Amino acid sequence: MKQIEVQILQQSYLLTCPEGHESRLLDAVERVDTAMTRIRDAGKVRARERIAVLAALNLAFEIADREAADLAAAAQPVASPSGSASAPVVGHQESLLPDTDQQRLHSLVQRLDDALGDDGRLL
Repeated sequence: MKQIEVQILQQSYLLTCPEGHESRLLDAVERVDTAMTRIRDAGKVRARERIAVLAALNLAFEIADREAADLAAAAQPVASPSGSASAPVVGHQESLLPDTDQQRLHSLVQRLDDALGDDGRLL
């Protein structure tokens, strides 16, 4: 295991990383730092802990969106030899997440906003 010192929101962290995975860790640090910096620079949230929670939610939402897109793409029918494809399996085009997940996510974000006392979400 290798230790790497990184900076996230101008604070140093000493992280342990498996050999050969340093570039992936540094990419992850860059994403987290960028997400936290955007929230801080928006000016609505100042507490580091709140910024971290909102950044984590935004990153988790991006991952969920990508996973839903991958599932939707996998569910798309393959074109038949004649070149036509049957109707898409996914019927809800507005959101990549199922309605129940979308509602749960918005409810969770609202509860976090209420608990944190700031309207600093970027979703």
